[in-house]
Amino acid sequence: MKCFQFPVGESNGGPKAGKSTSMRSGSTSTQTERDLRMSWSEFNSQNATEIGTESCGTNGNMSSLAILAKRQSNLREFTFDELKSATKNFSRLLMVGEGGFGGVYRGVIRSTEDPRAKIDIAVKQLSRRGLQGHKEWITEVNVLGVVEHPNLVKLLGYCAEDDERGIQRLLAYEFMYNRSVQDHLSSRFQTPLSWNTRVRIARDAARGLTHLHEGMDFQIIFRDFKSSNILLDEQWNAKLSDFGLARLGPSNGDSHVSTAVVGTIGYAAPEYIQTGHLQLNSDVWSYGMFLYELITGRRPLDRNRPKNEQKLLEWVKPHLTDVKKFETIIDQRLEGKYSIKSAQRLAGVANRCLMKHPKTRPKMSEVLAMVEGIVESSLTGSPELPIRSKGSKDELGTYQRQGFKKRVIEQLQWRTWTPKLVQISGCLEVGEKGFCYEDRNRI
Repeated sequence: MKCFQFPVGESNGGPKAGKSTSMRSGSTSTQTERDLRMSWSEFNSQNATEIGTESCGTNGNMSSLAILAKRQSNLREFTFDELKSATKNFSRLLMVGEGGFGGVYRGVIRSTEDPRAKIDIAVKQLSRRGLQGHKEWITEVNVLGVVEHPNLVKLLGYCAEDDERGIQRLLAYEFMYNRSVQDHLSSRFQTPLSWNTRVRIARDAARGLTHLHEGMDFQIIFRDFKSSNILLDEQWNAKLSDFGLARLGPSNGDSHVSTAVVGTIGYAAPEYIQTGHLQLNSDVWSYGMFLYELITGRRPLDRNRPKNEQKLLEWVKPHLTDVKKFETIIDQRLEGKYSIKSAQRLAGVANRCLMKHPKTRPKMSEVLAMVEGIVESSLTGSPELPIRSKGSKDELGTYQRQGFKKRVIEQLQWRTWTPKLVQISGCLEVGEKGFCYEDRNRI
């Protein structure tokens, strides 16, 4: 998982946000190493509380995921030898992914309910070469140990062992056969996602976020919503994954949670980058970016493209007020096999999610209702239509009568929020909030 971190200072005279994870782990590495060598039960209770201190607002509201550690979990506790055997000693041939925190391997285990039945799993192994990721690992256990939903990847269990072989921290998930949405949007896959599949993915992702925001007696802010964290199962159902950066939402009437600014370039809400104030609608912004990614097949930031096309929002803005221009930004790999009406409606939802002021963005339940309407019309009411080189007079007149251009212009208030990227000594800066990014060709 490629992430960035911004040192967030005072903004508009407000209080400073909490220190970043990297700063804190660097100054307390000795204590952290002792923590990692504790027994599982002690490690779980003590360090989950430590994670939460990053998310406490200045008004003292407890916005920590530590509370989740106290809830009943149905997770299975694996031994290291079990997962080692399941993955054939973590064979490179079975590796399906690799991130900053370690590798992900495909494996097979036997069901606890029926020993004759086998279950495909994905095993994430935390790297033993450093301490990076241990707090994200705990957060993942705390969140997915108690939160279940059809559109969230299911965590089956964990392994936490300390012995002569060292510190072992692993997670076992249900295996997602069709990889991530980002994989399928890239040109590496010869067969692109169909339009109907894309709108269903948009609906499934909205369902997952809605459950996190509004479906429980507490709120969870995902904080790293992006196409690579949306996985597809054997039936192409989309599920959110990778909850290492998740935080509990504000409580006691508070409007936000103050945190270190972390996430992924191109998806993080601009007000969060500038202030460190994390809100539910920070995820809504990220979802809007994802909708444009589905529509265009392009990443929010792609430095391999021509300079004027590297930032997705800047590239799409001039094309949104004209029907013929709008057709040119739709993923060319679809070869015209889509509904122009549903594509425009989906862009309209994206624009609402990308409103400049966070309070004017819709809640995820409202977003879900809009997207479900698009899915219903795409699958039952509207046939897939090819791209037309010229719109008919009747069509153009309809859009004019509906005030299409006026509505889009009103929704494009987010145009002033596009961050300016400046290269300085191998790093990138966004305004006055700087960050370094090692792999400049990846998001």
